[in-house]
Amino acid sequence: MPVFSSSTPPTVRIASVGNTLGPSERRVAELISEQPESVVEWTAQELADQAGVGRATVVRACQSFGYRGYPQLRVALAAELGQSADAVADHGPGVLGRMRGEIDRVAASLPALASLLDADVVTEAVRLASSAGRLLVLANGLSSPIASDLAMRLTASGRPAEFIADAIAQQIAARHLTADDVCLIVSGSGANEATLRVAAAASRGGAKVIALTSFAASALTELATLSLVITPSGVSFRDELEHTSRVAYLVFAEVFASAVAAERGVDAREARAHAMEVVSDNLGEGA
Repeated sequence: MPVFSSSTPPTVRIASVGNTLGPSERRVAELISEQPESVVEWTAQELADQAGVGRATVVRACQSFGYRGYPQLRVALAAELGQSADAVADHGPGVLGRMRGEIDRVAASLPALASLLDADVVTEAVRLASSAGRLLVLANGLSSPIASDLAMRLTASGRPAEFIADAIAQQIAARHLTADDVCLIVSGSGANEATLRVAAAASRGGAKVIALTSFAASALTELATLSLVITPSGVSFRDELEHTSRVAYLVFAEVFASAVAAERGVDAREARAHAMEVVSDNLGEGA
């Protein structure tokens, strides 16, 4: 079971362990995530009845989230709701109104982005990415655009990073890595088979594997040297996997690349100057 800090919001805890829950506990977790305002008013038995499970299942679910029992989760949920009560405004009907409301909802979840990150782990991940002889940034499926963006940002800052789209080519490249190299893998679920093969291939040569993922415990985190868990709060499991996680990952990719650049100091500043020179050369007169 992951070790959570006392300040980690309940919805963050729930999202980060959702993949490890059994069917009954998952129903409890989904109900809490989808109807937090209602759940905070319910007793444990009322929550059990709504989820169609026994009261003991509610208690086990709460313990899976790192609480002693339901009363502790209920208090933490009330506190989280109080902090976010005014976060999302009503922008009225219409497409633009819905778009603004969605933007507010996503923005409200972003402060929780770093809730499950450990300071020492992040520092070590930045150090490894900065000093590696060779750096691969790889992903499959919905995570691929994030890996591509991160590799581009790192390369522009003078830390050459390779992104490979083909799954088989990824495994071949990862297998060529050595103990001096790093493979940074992006996978929200931590369970993509092609991605797991990449992690295993990188590990065989002794390379460090850094996982950027949504769940605190998964097949990927078991293979990884370091795990960076990105888990926004206030969203359902479906939102976490399909929508909000990608937004949070893109934000984290940008700040991670900036941290690596800062680690590299003068070299990064010179590289950025060169990158801006290339951009300038490619701007037309009408730009």
